[in-house]
Amino acid sequence: MTQYVPTRQLRFFLTGPSPCPYLPNLEERKVFVHLPMSDGPAVNDALTQVGFRRSQNIAYRPACEACDACVSVRVPVADWTASRSQRRILRRNRDLVRTLVEAEATSEQFDLLQRYLSSRHPGGGMSDMNWLDYVAMVEDTAVRSHLIEYRATDGTLMACALTDLLADGLSLVYSFYDPEAGRRGLGQFVILDHIRQAATVGLDHVYLGYWVRGSAKMDYKGQFRPLQLLRADEWVDAQPLSRPPPRGPETRTD
Repeated sequence: MTQYVPTRQLRFFLTGPSPCPYLPNLEERKVFVHLPMSDGPAVNDALTQVGFRRSQNIAYRPACEACDACVSVRVPVADWTASRSQRRILRRNRDLVRTLVEAEATSEQFDLLQRYLSSRHPGGGMSDMNWLDYVAMVEDTAVRSHLIEYRATDGTLMACALTDLLADGLSLVYSFYDPEAGRRGLGQFVILDHIRQAATVGLDHVYLGYWVRGSAKMDYKGQFRPLQLLRADEWVDAQPLSRPPPRGPETRTD
């Protein structure tokens, strides 16, 4: 499906070089654009199709001069079947209660995010995020966005995902979870559950952001098969895995 982007309303900017957060000894640059309030959902849909990701009211895409390791990936929902290990993760978390809530930040969510960042991404780019930063991440949006909370039977918040609703799928903007519940595999579970949600409501894709081979932070996305990659502005099927991918952090959907 071809979507029209009103380019007369959009001004694209290029960041200066900065250290790459994923691969050592490399620099990154990004091209970014402010999403218009008037037709933000349509513009976000179209930009996602060509590899942009959303952060608040900005859409961005890597524009590195010497590297193209960041590849946009999505799961084609109709073709997906859970692997044996993925079925185990789904069973381990079948007691969790999923609730879709408005994109409004709560102190409970922020407390969970802080514990997650301190344990899984100490010293990372988001480690110094304060309450107002979190409110902006969740609530400053011109698109169709919501939060999905996953709670234990006693009401404890175990995981949370900020998710955009696109014309053809769900886009995982960011997810975080209880770092002490390692056996549950909550990072993978959140992605698996989004695939199930998309299938239930008849959406075609779940967008996972950028897959960076060789990065322990991002390589886990290659475990979700079948997988489609954006190459030269065309979505193509990824080749089957010939060996298990390296293990890395379970979630980071940016």
